[in-house]
Amino acid sequence: MRIILFGEPGAGKGTYAAELVKRYGIPQISTGDMLRAAVKEGTSVGHHAQEYMKRGELVPDATVIELVHDRIQRQDAAKGFILDGFPRTVPQADSLDKLLHKMHNELDAVLKIEISKETILTRLTGRRVCTNCGATYNVATMKPQKEGICDKCGHELIQRPDDKPETILNRLAVYQKDTAPLIDFYDKKGLLKRVQCEGPYAEALGRVFAALEKVAKV
Repeated sequence: MRIILFGEPGAGKGTYAAELVKRYGIPQISTGDMLRAAVKEGTSVGHHAQEYMKRGELVPDATVIELVHDRIQRQDAAKGFILDGFPRTVPQADSLDKLLHKMHNELDAVLKIEISKETILTRLTGRRVCTNCGATYNVATMKPQKEGICDKCGHELIQRPDDKPETILNRLAVYQKDTAPLIDFYDKKGLLKRVQCEGPYAEALGRVFAALEKVAKV
């Protein structure tokens, strides 16, 4: 099963993707995680991407497509994958379609995670990430036991530069301009499934699973 998860920054794509990994046994492919890893490792791709990420802008298509192409060829993605954070533009979606067609793999579904702008701002401005293990917390909804310290490994928690209010607003503006057109793009292909994810997490997760129920049985 080959799935795309998309929605505004902070919609919870990564969280829902992790649940889908457990249920369906296919890997989550997060371009955000791959790009941050490249930055941390100091690779040439990482250096190129870093300046764009700091400003909350999209990393150039060629860079992201290169990463995705390499990743979906790995053995663990042979039976399918969950793309989280890619494609972000219609040209990227076109490139992905061509790539998958060439590999004799077609998308099964595209899930659009839907939440309000207010929820997004609360989630992202309150998010804190461990500098060591990458565990995620929220100062409003999921606090660590000790302020500023990771429960799992005891290292410092930080607010990522792209989670600061001014950057978030810029990211949302970029999303509306560049990524929102994917709704119409995939709807016309009959792949789009909208999932309302406001409210209690367990209920929202149930709606995500329900949206994929028929796809999983194919």
